Amino acid sequence: MTFRYISTFFLFIVCLSTQAQFKLDLEGGAVFGTNYNKVRIPNTGGTLVNLAEELSIKPKAFYRIRVGYTIKRHNISALYAPLTVKYDGSFNQNVNFNNLVFLAGQPLEVFYKFNSYRLTYRYDFISTGRWKVGAGLTGKIRDADVRFKNESGDTHYDDLGFVPLVNFYASYKPTYRWSFIVEGDALASKFGRAEDIFAGAAYQINSKLGVKLGYRVVEGGADVDKIYNFNWINYASTGLLIQF
Repeated sequence: MTFRYISTFFLFIVCLSTQAQFKLDLEGGAVFGTNYNKVRIPNTGGTLVNLAEELSIKPKAFYRIRVGYTIKRHNISALYAPLTVKYDGSFNQNVNFNNLVFLAGQPLEVFYKFNSYRLTYRYDFISTGRWKVGAGLTGKIRDADVRFKNESGDTHYDDLGFVPLVNFYASYKPTYRWSFIVEGDALASKFGRAEDIFAGAAYQINSKLGVKLGYRVVEGGADVDKIYNFNWINYASTGLLIQF
């Protein structure tokens, strides 16, 4: 009897493993602009500036790595998404940032870092030959830093914290090789909001390898006691989709 239970258990594990998939999503491209990046640190007493309007930004390459594991309709993934953009120029007013005053007209550089580490669980409520629609939860570690630097001063403010998000995914396959995808993480509260959304198309080269191309937007920020910061970052995105 014991042998029978053990055999049944191992048969169950083997059946699950045949239906499971490891996935690798390698994404890259260019940060080609920011609609706005409003910063005021400290929130009380600091100077509100819009880095996207008052300074210049150059296109910058970016990359992301997502590792995933799927069993039937259950999806677990981990994401590493680093990002640092650089602004330069000068302000037309004196700016108090992090209790250090940067004078109007003086050239300066601003380094804006927004690294993201995420763990996601998603359940696919719909999973047919053409449609896949799912939702879940994401736990995000935000590693942010804003640095102002010129000849007369150099100061920065870093912020490391946890953010819960709602994950969503929808894809439509009109043919075996082509699919259209909308996916992302998002949530809003009275203290701020966060959205990271991709929309694009994917082409399946073979059963193991696909490519994707689309647009990604990261938008959101926080309005709390210590800081005020809201940004909108645009990405031109491409990537490889690998299944094992």
